[in-house]
Amino acid sequence: MAIATIDPTTGETIREFDAMTDAEVDAALDRAVRAFADHRKTTFAQRATWLRATADLLEAEAETVAAMMTTEMGKTLSSAKAETLKCARAFRFYAEHGAAMLADEIADAGAVGASKAYMRYQPLGVVLAVMPWNFPLWQAVRFIAPALMAGNVGVLKHASNVPQCALYISDVLRRAGFPEGCFQTLLIPSGMVEAVVRDPRVVAATLTGSEPAGRAVAAAAGDEVKRTVLELGGSDPFIVMPSADIAAAARTAVTARVQNNGQSCIAAKRFIVHADVYDEFAAAFVAGLEELVVGDPTDDATDVGPLATEQGRDDLEKLVDGAVAAGATVLTGGKRVDGPGWFYPPTAISNISPDMELYSAEAFGPVAALYRAADIDEAIAIANDTTFGLGGNAWTNDPAEQDRFIDEIESGQVFINGMTTSYPELGFGGVKRSGYGRELTVHGIREFCNLKSVWIA
Repeated sequence: MAIATIDPTTGETIREFDAMTDAEVDAALDRAVRAFADHRKTTFAQRATWLRATADLLEAEAETVAAMMTTEMGKTLSSAKAETLKCARAFRFYAEHGAAMLADEIADAGAVGASKAYMRYQPLGVVLAVMPWNFPLWQAVRFIAPALMAGNVGVLKHASNVPQCALYISDVLRRAGFPEGCFQTLLIPSGMVEAVVRDPRVVAATLTGSEPAGRAVAAAAGDEVKRTVLELGGSDPFIVMPSADIAAAARTAVTARVQNNGQSCIAAKRFIVHADVYDEFAAAFVAGLEELVVGDPTDDATDVGPLATEQGRDDLEKLVDGAVAAGATVLTGGKRVDGPGWFYPPTAISNISPDMELYSAEAFGPVAALYRAADIDEAIAIANDTTFGLGGNAWTNDPAEQDRFIDEIESGQVFINGMTTSYPELGFGGVKRSGYGRELTVHGIREFCNLKSVWIA
């Protein structure tokens, strides 16, 4: 894929960028090493000042940044602005809480025969972040904010279709006061990533993206004995039981499926509904999807914009067409929107069977698969019959059922009577083939730290 801004609303190439040369990447990594030598010695108070300044700039420039995101990957302006402000919140969160999260942990000195004993969190060095296009700021910031607060420095390999967003991230950090080299964007193709992972100046890597991309980065890093954090795909279940508020569940389900034009790892994708309320839920859910406005993401009236890439639209279409050919039933949508751009309508499909690719694949776009479950046991079995384990949603007002969903859904997070989202205050990550490690809250800031035990006689 060329490094370029291509407007997904029209398919028009707006701007192309040259990839960095090997020499330019080498110089960037040298700058990062020099920056780390100084940055690790700065105080938490100084780092917090820079983080707050970054948040101030994001808030002041939110309208401009939102327009840039919308142009590059097609999300609606309102959601792009909300993403920008969410990033500002994350910078403020770590500015306020980062020092306490990394405070020395006092041990029982007497138990280990010392006069003093404790554990200290120390930064590792230069960390490579490989990030996707669907949340072009947020995906990067949930690594950047804790990493810089911890004293690490970073280099970013962003998706090739959001180069302006990638360059903005490093630029806004520089303007906020972070010294040269603390965070740099590498405009490089995916073929150059392995060399950066293996470079001895890079000590760890984090990746959000597809399972194949995660495998590649983890394999290279593992070969070099380097730490990684992976947040990969998801096929999140959205379970509805008879005790739930069915109307509220259906309304939330619509948002949960089409958020970010349906292109979110934690978007609900499989809707598993108890047989007693299946018909009621399906009717309300389909009606809600059909009320959505598909169109220009810069128009305030638009609910769902285009998919970010032509390949993404084609892949989604293939999943739907394949399922229909194998006997699935389209309840609404199911055909690409005529005209320019990479639009696909909100779609609901039932009668999905395990032999269909849609059953096991992640549908990265506004396509919902509906399943009828006879009881809670079958609902949980369907929910867990996936290689993914990122998030999960369950709607029930029965405390015993809530406990079972919390304990038995195989995922990194479970939301009861709500939809999966991410907060700086909660850990974020998956299990199974959705990855490993955690981002955000205290766990995210400690991922790229060395926990050093100290014993003093």
